[in-house]
Amino acid sequence: MAKLVLLQDGQAFPHEVVEGDTLIGRHPDCGIQLNSNTVSRFHAKITKSGDEYHLQDLGSGNGTFLNGTQLPKEQPAPLSNQARIKFGPLLARFECDGVPVPAPALAAPRPRPQVPAGGDDFGAGGFDFSMDDGDEDEATIMGTLQASGGSAGGFGMLGVHPEAKLKGVIEITRALCGETDVDKMLPAILKTLFDVFPGADRGCILLKDQKSGQMLPRAFRHRREGEDATVRLSRTIVNKVLADKAGILSADASSDDQFSGSESISNLSIRSVMIVPMLDKDGEPIGVINIDTLNPLTQFTNDDLDLLMTVASQASLTYENARLMKTYLEKQKQDGEMRIAKDVQQALLPDELPKVDGWKFYASYDSAQAVGGDYYDAFQFDDGKVVLSFGDISGKGVPGAIIMSRMSSCVQSTLQFTHNDPLEAVNAINEHMCANAAEGRFVTYNFILLNPATSEVQLVNAGHMSPMIYKPDGTIDEFPEDSIGLPIGVMEGFPYDLEKRVIEPGEIVVLFTDGVDEAMNPEGELYTLERMREFIAGCPHDVEELGKALLADVRRHANGRPQNDDITIMVFGRDA
Repeated sequence: MAKLVLLQDGQAFPHEVVEGDTLIGRHPDCGIQLNSNTVSRFHAKITKSGDEYHLQDLGSGNGTFLNGTQLPKEQPAPLSNQARIKFGPLLARFECDGVPVPAPALAAPRPRPQVPAGGDDFGAGGFDFSMDDGDEDEATIMGTLQASGGSAGGFGMLGVHPEAKLKGVIEITRALCGETDVDKMLPAILKTLFDVFPGADRGCILLKDQKSGQMLPRAFRHRREGEDATVRLSRTIVNKVLADKAGILSADASSDDQFSGSESISNLSIRSVMIVPMLDKDGEPIGVINIDTLNPLTQFTNDDLDLLMTVASQASLTYENARLMKTYLEKQKQDGEMRIAKDVQQALLPDELPKVDGWKFYASYDSAQAVGGDYYDAFQFDDGKVVLSFGDISGKGVPGAIIMSRMSSCVQSTLQFTHNDPLEAVNAINEHMCANAAEGRFVTYNFILLNPATSEVQLVNAGHMSPMIYKPDGTIDEFPEDSIGLPIGVMEGFPYDLEKRVIEPGEIVVLFTDGVDEAMNPEGELYTLERMREFIAGCPHDVEELGKALLADVRRHANGRPQNDDITIMVFGRDA
């Protein structure tokens, strides 16, 4: 038997559709009489011919709509089971289990994201989800319930049906006890809600995406296998639940004007629906829980909404705790990995500096994060010459540390063959780094070859600040600006310059990265190269004391402001 179910004032009124023509309208002679001034006297008709049914508009004033699309006047359209119909503003649904479901070309189907299945709780093959902003229907709000704040907002209303609420809270707590996998927790919430609400046919949970802020479906459940696994929600209703932090009980009808202009529950083939917010510990919405019934004789009540708010509050609290625990464990794992990375990076730095009669060496390395992008190395060859390799990789943190490790291995392997020729060494290092360069990454670099026998240093400067030379008379000397070439990894075949200088007795050479001169205090003032020169000029002529004092002065200038860049200092000098 076919029937047309009228949906008015939150209730469903079935009418039999007979053989032949069934007239629908305001006139008493109509087989299905609609008591509304918005409906024409003879508004439309349903015609049964064999096993097929057709709907036809009879020239009505406010039109006849089938599945959201207005029918052309006097042109019959095939009816399928569960078809959604509007006579003007009045809502109805056609039901006939024996009718085949054709594919009417009345409107292009809306694209819906396919949500992958998440186990039995999602139904076979996942489910279709969309949230629409239709303009053809209105939704009736049968009741609302305001949360009292916080994720446990519903607990404040235990005075109403306390035994049912307590049972629901116990059941949801038992179902989620010990579960820390948030993806498994959501289906468990729906499964428990189906036990608490035996009349529920479908349920879904939407969670707010942290990046986009959009509400995305995360779990779905339907009671019977083979049931329609399509979920379409009114965006207006969902937004109201989130904005008001209130649960909403809604049903198919057209008498409520507060959702005018939005797609209604009735248009979504839902007879009765409850949507409640999921609130975090601060009372802010993180998602919604939606359950509905497809049985027109089993509609939810305000008491059901009250119970769902209470159970959802406990579910939200448990979910939020699990999510925070997951975040904490992930952070612990990341911290552990960073500690390992820090140890690996420290192993790339020299365990000890060269010991050469008449010379002293000092170095300090302080990264802004667990790992850094600064780099230094120092080692002595069999012929007594000392190599000082010092650089600053663009960027800091993990990306800088990766390039730093590559630079370190590149220098070590290159100097096995070219340690007597600084220009040849730097050119080889540059060619290698350019050949496998990461986009936007380069290294400002100082290569120094010290010959203790002659006290001569040979310097190749690839885009780094010039070393400062602290002289016994308290003055500061620097290498020429025009000797500074491009950073390593910028241009293949760049012609670097070689600078030579004899280090006189008592002279001290200071190398540093821009974490020194660009150190910033709480007022945003930089340490500057000028202050650095003035400070060095007043230091004692001792290599280690000067290096430690410079680092301490940078810390004093920062005055507690967190370090924003890696700070590396290398000092070496000739005894007086």
